[in-house]
Amino acid sequence: MVKKAPRRTAERIQDVTLELFNRFGEPNVSTTLISAELGISPGNLYYHYPAKDELINSLFDRYERGLNELLNASDGVRNVEDAWFFMHTLFEMIWQYRFLYRDLNDLLSKNRRLETHFQWVIKNKTRAVRALLDGMSRAGVMTMDSREVEATATSMVVLLTYWLSFEYVRNPRHALEPANAQSALMRGAHHVLSLLAPYLEPGQRTHLQRLAAAYSSPASLPACA
Repeated sequence: MVKKAPRRTAERIQDVTLELFNRFGEPNVSTTLISAELGISPGNLYYHYPAKDELINSLFDRYERGLNELLNASDGVRNVEDAWFFMHTLFEMIWQYRFLYRDLNDLLSKNRRLETHFQWVIKNKTRAVRALLDGMSRAGVMTMDSREVEATATSMVVLLTYWLSFEYVRNPRHALEPANAQSALMRGAHHVLSLLAPYLEPGQRTHLQRLAAAYSSPASLPACA
């Protein structure tokens, strides 16, 4: 049996850093903790990433490449089923890099590169959502006045961008734990697509309700001690 080649140190550093950032939040993870988790010396870590911002930027680059590839798929959305799959896949990508969204405002205030590049992320998300709306309208599954497209697209992008922050605020101890991922993603997809409900033709609206009932579960908040 052919053995897999060992992962390069730089790739291992990225993977472990992403796991730690997602678990504890970027502000709470030091380079000392990262090197200890990897079992390497701080000097070895600094050799690959001389500053913590370089690690953050490398993870953001990975995220942005995957996101842009996914957003291009919005051109193929023609109905509620397509839109549900697209939104859930998009939320899965956001979840994979959830530290960016959990600590977004803090990161943007400290990192000039993220500040400028995240503006492109917002623009690309908005473009993709407009393409989704256009595709569904041309397919005849929804009717939306052209004057409502921009406001609806913006509202959908706001939900996409800040949904995990909302989940975290309402349940800080558990919302971003892996065990809660699926329910958080389904709720997010449901709420984003619910913005389209008034414009959907009746059969598609009913299908959206069925999808939400089949796959979403109500949020469960911990009981107060």
